[in-house]
Amino acid sequence: MAENKEPSQRQLRVAQEIKRVITSVLERGDMRSEEIRSAFITLTEVRVSPDLKYVTAYVMTLNGKNLGLVLEMLNAEKGVFKKQIASKLQLRYTPDITFRADDTFAEVDRIEKLLRHPKVAQDLKKTEPEE
Repeated sequence: MAENKEPSQRQLRVAQEIKRVITSVLERGDMRSEEIRSAFITLTEVRVSPDLKYVTAYVMTLNGKNLGLVLEMLNAEKGVFKKQIASKLQLRYTPDITFRADDTFAEVDRIEKLLRHPKVAQDLKKTEPEE
């Protein structure tokens, strides 16, 4: 089982640079896919593997609109992003990119709904200190 170690400074630096390159490509609209060019895409996070050979880019669309289709198109056109990364960054290997949905917003929403549930709210009131 793999350990969940914190990313190294190098991983964080490379991830930040790759995020900058991907964002630049998205802003310029350098893709063939009209779905990507017309979608409001937010690149929320980029994670790089310890060997710097694999990148996972987490994205979200405005209100989650067409997210599945946009992810499919981004993954189909990852060569465009790889080419830009190779030309802009001085890395030994150009990493393979995988685009995934960022589900953190959905998770936050789920937790907030749980906290607003009447039974949970009642329990929370019991644990609040008296003033």
